[in-house]
Amino acid sequence: MSAAPGTRLLLASVLVVATCGLVYELIAATMASYLLGDSVTQWSLVIGVYLSAMGLGSWLSKFVVKDLHARFIAVQLVIAVVGGLSAVALFYGYAYLASVRPLLFSILVIVGTMVGLEIPLLMRIVGEGQELKDTVARVLAFDYVGALLASLLFPLALLPHLGLVRASLLCGLFNAVVALACARVFREHLARPRAALTQALLVCAALAAGLLFGGRLERLAERELYDAPVIFSEKTAYQRLTITRSGEDIRLYIDGNLQFASSDEHRYHEALVHPALAGAAPRRALVLGGGDGLAVRELLKYPGLERIDLVDLDPGMTRLFGRDPLLVRINRASLTDPRVHVHNADAMRWLEEHVRSTSESYDVAVVDLPDPNNFSLGKLYTASFYRLLRRALAPSGVGVIQATSPYLAPRSFWCVVKTLAAAELHPRPYHAHVPSFGDWGFVLVSPAPRPEPTRLADVPLRFLDDALLPTLFVFPRDQQPPDVDYNRLNDQLLVHYYEEDLRALPGRGGRG
Repeated sequence: MSAAPGTRLLLASVLVVATCGLVYELIAATMASYLLGDSVTQWSLVIGVYLSAMGLGSWLSKFVVKDLHARFIAVQLVIAVVGGLSAVALFYGYAYLASVRPLLFSILVIVGTMVGLEIPLLMRIVGEGQELKDTVARVLAFDYVGALLASLLFPLALLPHLGLVRASLLCGLFNAVVALACARVFREHLARPRAALTQALLVCAALAAGLLFGGRLERLAERELYDAPVIFSEKTAYQRLTITRSGEDIRLYIDGNLQFASSDEHRYHEALVHPALAGAAPRRALVLGGGDGLAVRELLKYPGLERIDLVDLDPGMTRLFGRDPLLVRINRASLTDPRVHVHNADAMRWLEEHVRSTSESYDVAVVDLPDPNNFSLGKLYTASFYRLLRRALAPSGVGVIQATSPYLAPRSFWCVVKTLAAAELHPRPYHAHVPSFGDWGFVLVSPAPRPEPTRLADVPLRFLDDALLPTLFVFPRDQQPPDVDYNRLNDQLLVHYYEEDLRALPGRGGRG
């Protein structure tokens, strides 16, 4: 066997193992964000543990003094098995274990250590008969190119098209194929070449079978996370949408967090929309978030409305709720009403463009965004964002913000109220009981001070009435405002308040 093919194979191996190594890290961080909360803390812990494990592996490599080819093949097979099965293991671990963190960090330590071990081994194998400077330059060049490939492939191809389970299985298969190819090409360097070939073939076959049935594996694993049967699940470019059904109760989850239950969503959406429109006769309305069309459904009860602009980031969300017969029945085909104009865009960027390019304002704005459990959502709860909202409202306009739970997340709720006050939107906080979520909070806002509403418009309602309306604005003694600061774009205190609130309670409501 000539040296050239072997060298080319090893350099190709560097590219593959570097790409797969970073993908495993990204999968672990994404799984941590899905299962434990999407936050800087989770990503930082995953990256820190993984890099530390890589350092451990690099240090351990000095103790490997013989049978380098066999050790490299063994390392690839360990990575293939542990890394390839990591996503499905974490799904099932979250469903069945008291805490998934020990499993998560065990996977990170094993894969990180093996990845840290393989590059020094490759350098020593490639460097046989070559100068050190040439070996280091070639191996590290391919290593960094592999990292670039992983950073591009994971968000653009692997995650949206394969999902986490099949992405991890595919990378595991690549590692196993590297082991198989090395076992064939370098068999004269192996003490037991047949055993190495057999092991690599078995791992390749197992991971290929897993990849073939990966979609089913992912669906089975995901079903373990929910109390009701999953009838729809899709990973869009932005989030995972899951719908469950138990009898007549339909529930939407985004990244595992409950967004609505059809059995009581009317309470949430009536409380969200109609207090703001009490005594109003709006012609133009803006909805930020709310891609399920349920807030739009409530707005369409007002015959004087001429236009509703719905801004939701995810086209997968609005497409699903505009076409699926079951969901269209719940939102009463609100997204296909000719008065409704859907814009799939980031809410902050869309608002910036709107206030910059037009003088048209809105009579009412409904901000129905997920809870601020990460910084990309937290920016939509900052004073900067609310100042943009204020500019988009007419001087006599009114808006409403979903503001988390004043009971489950009191610091978060009152931080939102304080932030709206800092943006000069004259907040009027209120709350309503939604059985699926618990005590849920909202805030009325307006560019000019307005009294609390006392009489609802004459539209069909199932939950609210004029007797209940004023009680929504009353908070009991144990729900008075705590001492919090307002949420700025440069510090996003609200995200930290939200995480602290959830850690302080054993349970939570939803919308996270």
